[in-house]
Amino acid sequence: MKAEILSIGTELLRGEVDDTNATYLAAQLSLAGIEVCWVTVVDDDLEKLTEAFQRAIARSDIVLATGGLGPTADDLTREAIARVMGEEPQICEALEQQLRSLFQSIGWAMPSHNLKQATLIPSAQPIPNPRGTAPGWWVEKEGKTIVAMPGPPREMQPMWQNEVMPRLCQRTQETVILSRTLKTFGLSEAAVDEMVGPVFLLSNPGLGIYAKTDGIHLRLVARAGSREEAERFIKDAEDKLRHILTGYIWGTDDDTLENVVAKLLIDKGLTVATMESCTGGLLATTLTDVPGSSACFKGGFVPYSNEAKIALGVDADLIQRHGAVSAQVAEAMAQAARQQLRADIGIGSTGVAGPDALEGKPPGLVYIAVADSQGVESVKANYPPGRIEVKRRATTHALFLLRQRLMSRMVEKRRTESS
Repeated sequence: MKAEILSIGTELLRGEVDDTNATYLAAQLSLAGIEVCWVTVVDDDLEKLTEAFQRAIARSDIVLATGGLGPTADDLTREAIARVMGEEPQICEALEQQLRSLFQSIGWAMPSHNLKQATLIPSAQPIPNPRGTAPGWWVEKEGKTIVAMPGPPREMQPMWQNEVMPRLCQRTQETVILSRTLKTFGLSEAAVDEMVGPVFLLSNPGLGIYAKTDGIHLRLVARAGSREEAERFIKDAEDKLRHILTGYIWGTDDDTLENVVAKLLIDKGLTVATMESCTGGLLATTLTDVPGSSACFKGGFVPYSNEAKIALGVDADLIQRHGAVSAQVAEAMAQAARQQLRADIGIGSTGVAGPDALEGKPPGLVYIAVADSQGVESVKANYPPGRIEVKRRATTHALFLLRQRLMSRMVEKRRTESS
């Protein structure tokens, strides 16, 4: 089956909002065995929308549209689909009652404009949207399918996962499609590509390499006549990749570094504290984004000035001799964070976020240290200049180093127990 994605919204064409929906859906559709042949971005204009839907339905089996399902005058996706289908939208009493109940539950009077979100055409079925007021539309007519979903990703993605994807997968039951994503850190995209070259030669599963904010991801997609066969293809290829990339893989599929690290800490009954300079508290923020992180995160400091570092326990002589941006100061910060908050592990970060040099050191230079009862170690990193990017990369690097330290502790404990 061939699919087309329509991303609807004037804000997309003006560059005011990134079109993340199309990227997400294209990746998801491949797992359903559906080929994406076209992606179209279209204005909030009824004539243009109608033309886009007519063209899409003529050349594709399935059309997935996101956006334009709101209550305002420029939300015109329903009207355009109705035109293409040659049908008239009517208020659906059940949808109207759901909308009124939703507004009543939050103590608001429902504006009359929201009634358009309760309309359907004869060819359409509503798709539940528990995270918003706009139900989706599932439209089928003459062998063609149009699926209209809300634009906000926090509404669209759950609707896709819980409602749309399962229905589409029923159409490709003769082929089982499984995927596995391995997430790495510490290698460039080119280096990963070179290392895993032999796995690229496999036709099934297919392998894709993608640079992401938390490292390089490798995505395996296997197709087979049975789930058991597809799982075997995935496992064989994953085993090869894990052997090649030993020490660099930190997670799979929906894992995030902060969740992986928090789980390791909680499982081992360990705590961590942070002292950040160049990352400005981003590491602490990222760790506390994890539900339940209060069980493992003691707290953090953001001593941006040398005076603040000294007040928190960093030796002034170290700063004088080596500079605030140095391995020695990063290590002292990690040790001070651990001691001040009586944590099992301390993390320190110091560097030059930019755009200007500091202490004669270039933007992008960062030192990260991890300290525990076994000692302290630090790494030096050079990231591409860009203040926000440096902070983000340093935070990811710090989490990866923390994971490495936790894994080495586990290995050391098993070695001690076995001897």
